[in-house]
Amino acid sequence: MARVRLTNLTKHFGDVVAVDDVTLDIADREFLTLLGPSGCGKTTLLNMIAGLESPTSGEVWFDDRNVTAVPPERRDIAMVFQTYALYPHMSVFDNVAFGLKMRGVPAEERKRLVLAAAKTMEIGHLLDRKPRALSGGQRQRVALARAIVRDPGVFLLDEPLSNLDAQLRVVMRTELKRLHGDLEMTFVYVTHDQAESLILSDRIVVMKDGKIQQIGTPESIYDSPANTFVAGFVGSPPINLLKGVLEQSGSSGWRVVGEGFACEVATSMVERMEQPEGREVSLGVRAEDIGIDEAPSSAGPATETGGRTGNKDQSVGRAEVVVREPMGSDLYLTVDVGGTNVKVRTRPDNPADRGDVLDLFFDPGKIHLFDGQTGESLIPDL
Repeated sequence: MARVRLTNLTKHFGDVVAVDDVTLDIADREFLTLLGPSGCGKTTLLNMIAGLESPTSGEVWFDDRNVTAVPPERRDIAMVFQTYALYPHMSVFDNVAFGLKMRGVPAEERKRLVLAAAKTMEIGHLLDRKPRALSGGQRQRVALARAIVRDPGVFLLDEPLSNLDAQLRVVMRTELKRLHGDLEMTFVYVTHDQAESLILSDRIVVMKDGKIQQIGTPESIYDSPANTFVAGFVGSPPINLLKGVLEQSGSSGWRVVGEGFACEVATSMVERMEQPEGREVSLGVRAEDIGIDEAPSSAGPATETGGRTGNKDQSVGRAEVVVREPMGSDLYLTVDVGGTNVKVRTRPDNPADRGDVLDLFFDPGKIHLFDGQTGESLIPDL
């Protein structure tokens, strides 16, 4: 087992700053995910932990050992790659046993360890096959078994599920979650898939342009995003962002007013701001936190169809349905709010269709406010 500490880690490729002054503490036995779009620096950061890349500056520590200059084979790590990296001419058994053989582990002990790893990954019946005779999911299980058999202190995984089809990715996510619980190892996982990060992680590190944008549990990242980038990147569909201006509403209230909407906000959201009156903001609201009532002109009576009961006195505005997307257990509607597309999640039996005009209701406890210029959250502590 191992705690991993990164201090002021930076990596330059010529004039390109791939990782920019990253400091991060990964707890022993934690499942930590590095999440971000392509080119954000997450794989480079993983490679520096593995020793496959040398940092331009900064240090990598495993427990109380500075491993910054230690080669990969002496770091007590195991790595699983996106492409599996299996030897095509070797059997599954020999692929799993290869690292042990290179370390001089006796044949009988190798056999015992390989059979134990194969049992864990449920590939015991495949040990005599060559990789070409395996499915993608089976190859990934072999790659995981090859990593497990080394009993590493740190388990590094670089987008290991990205080559699998959608259904198999769901199955393998469950397997990885189970595996982490069984092995009790430190897992560092790289992905651009925010669903994977939310499902698998104890904590998520969201990266952009080589910098950490936010670190937190899946719940805190989703419920309290630090900025508009995190808010838009984590969650499916992405959070709805509407540009507006803060203005006073009545004697003590506040609201955000924008093109096609006006939304009341809690005083606690703005009371710590300097000169909030007239401040440009982005209002964020997720699809599941929007309620809709059908307008009298649409097909059918008004009903409770969203995340809360509609109340026309609290409607933030009216919007026309432009796209209807049935998703089995849910229905997603894209509605036009003052020229901005807004996603709404509702019940699958909702009759609303393209061209209908609906009243919208935002859950006041679930809205987010971001600075209109910097994109930083204006309510980080709420």
